[in-house]
Amino acid sequence: MPKTIKVDFLTRVEGEGALLIRFKGKRVDKVELNIYEPPRFFEALLLGKPCFEAPDVTARICGICPVAYQMSACHALEATWGVVLPDHLRQLRRLLYAGEWLESHLLHMFLLHAPDFLGYPDAMQMAQDHPEPVRAALRMKKAGNAIVNVLGGREIHPINVRVGGFYRLPTREALQALLPELKWTRETMLESLAWMRGFTFPDLVREQEHVALRHSHDYPFSEGRIVSTAGLDIDVATYEAHFEERHLPHSTALHAVLKQRGAYVCGPLPRLNLNADRLRPAAQQALAVSGLELPCFNPFRSILARGVEVVQAADEAIAIIEAYEPGVPNVPIVPQAGRGHGCTEAPRGILYHRYDISADGSIAGAKIVPPTSQNQGSIEDDLRALAPQLVDLPHADATRLAEQAVRNYDPCISCSTHFLKLNIEHAS
Repeated sequence: MPKTIKVDFLTRVEGEGALLIRFKGKRVDKVELNIYEPPRFFEALLLGKPCFEAPDVTARICGICPVAYQMSACHALEATWGVVLPDHLRQLRRLLYAGEWLESHLLHMFLLHAPDFLGYPDAMQMAQDHPEPVRAALRMKKAGNAIVNVLGGREIHPINVRVGGFYRLPTREALQALLPELKWTRETMLESLAWMRGFTFPDLVREQEHVALRHSHDYPFSEGRIVSTAGLDIDVATYEAHFEERHLPHSTALHAVLKQRGAYVCGPLPRLNLNADRLRPAAQQALAVSGLELPCFNPFRSILARGVEVVQAADEAIAIIEAYEPGVPNVPIVPQAGRGHGCTEAPRGILYHRYDISADGSIAGAKIVPPTSQNQGSIEDDLRALAPQLVDLPHADATRLAEQAVRNYDPCISCSTHFLKLNIEHAS
């Protein structure tokens, strides 16, 4: 008899999606990650707007990672005119990004993903038996929220970010007040990694290409070249020469692929595989505690990679705050015609922006490629690789494992729903 695993509403992910796996005998016949949220056309909404509005408009794409959209927009626009920020502004941007990584990673690890490993349907039920990890996660996440609030002006959709820097800079006292909780977060995450190391991780290792930014000396947040485990090493400005987006009928999100190579993976595990030598000492310790052996290509272990990055983000935030000396809040910019490209590391992976700017400073063209669009093909490939395990499991167990495989990537479905072009035809 044919066997079908169908999940109409994926839970514990940001946004709305569904999952379909159909078998013929023991052979997988069809795998679809159905993303059915209506496209929101942010690229089209940007057309004609003043270029300086791009960071605030694109931040509304996602309430979980608005900083990533703001940073990619700022970097792309600044690249249009060759703007280089002074170091204190560069460091504050990294601090803001660290806050968002803490918020996003901790939410996903403890409240969305850990229940899968411990056999609970949700974090509320998990908290009944494991209250301390959940309490710790909420407190650690609050430390990330505080960074974004102080530096960004509010915790969700920051309003203090602008092309060329910030509208205003925080005082040293306001940032220093964040240190106790950040230091507590750094130590607590090390303890949490020792706990998570004991999870049972399903066995899934397949050939895949990992893609991430790589900086000359820093762990990647918002600068660097795009590299991969298969030897890719390109400037961000050449992204579209190597990557392309394709529309598939079952998804309102475009699928990004490497030309001539196909699906790839971006996110915490690729960042760690490609940048472990850029980790700060505290994060190197976290890597040892996690038990991760690099390179690691098992997506179920991505929860450990996120934990290492929590320590990295907290430790770098501490260092930036301790060294902080206020300077000018921004670099004055006069827009002119041109094209610029930006790519930063959102919590879920690389986020590419490209803008074409008219002589009057308005946006004439925009392209945004979010991480979930880039990971969709690999999510489906993971499910195909899991098929031999799924086909013989009881239906409920197979469904849970398939959903867990999707949640490995912490997909942000709302971010990914967009088309490049909308055609409307009217019959005569």
